[in-house]
Amino acid sequence: MLLGTMDHKKVEKIFLEEGIDREITCPQAFQIAERHKIAKGDISEYCNSHKIKIKACQLGCFK
Repeated sequence: MLLGTMDHKKVEKIFLEEGIDREITCPQAFQIAERHKIAKGDISEYCNSHKIKIKACQLGCFK
């Protein structure tokens, strides 16, 4: 499932505000998802499509 334009823009805006451009930790991704009410899968998909590495993933939620 692909992100809708609105979700894509929302994640993009949040990442720009947070200064995330090349990598993000798993805990950061979880915090962003919870704080902004975004599905973890949407964050994962955005990261994958924008070559942003998710590191320190403890649960294997992000690939």
